[in-house]
Amino acid sequence: MHGRKAQRAIGDVCDKSVRHYYRDEAFLDFLREQFVNYAIPPEMICFEITETSAISNLGSAIRFINELKGLGCHFSLDDFCAGMSSFAYLKHLPVDFLKIDGSFVKDMLDDPINRAMVEVINHIGHVMGKRTIAEFVETPQIEQALLEIGVDYAQGYVIERPHLFTCDSLQSRPARPQPLLFKAPGAFR
Repeated sequence: MHGRKAQRAIGDVCDKSVRHYYRDEAFLDFLREQFVNYAIPPEMICFEITETSAISNLGSAIRFINELKGLGCHFSLDDFCAGMSSFAYLKHLPVDFLKIDGSFVKDMLDDPINRAMVEVINHIGHVMGKRTIAEFVETPQIEQALLEIGVDYAQGYVIERPHLFTCDSLQSRPARPQPLLFKAPGAFR
């Protein structure tokens, strides 16, 4: 049971920006070695790439993502809709998650346009078979609104404050009240 708990925790917290490694075959080889050397199941790892870096190196980004997805890794597209060409490129990027940019989320209760953007991004993501993650979830009220909209996951201070990543941190999580429909910290479904 102890190993299962640690494995689940790793999947919940791993997040790495990879924009500088798209064209680096040595980095792909390095990752493959690490999965074997440390017996890390690739399906537990979710890499995060920014929309801007993916679009600026679209062909390399797609190849990189497909290589690692072939091993079982997952990908999250960060800062989605922060740029102007988001929807045109989204069809081509084989990511698993869309991270709804925090600039829309943080003021969505006071700004109907920001709330509409969150709703639209969430809807388009789901139509495309992608799960959604809202950034900057800092109050229980925002958390509840996202739950009502149907966003899949939340990231922000109301879920957990950033902390040093250690083996011990994998084993412990601070207690916090959870809305009724949550199954895990940050998960709406």
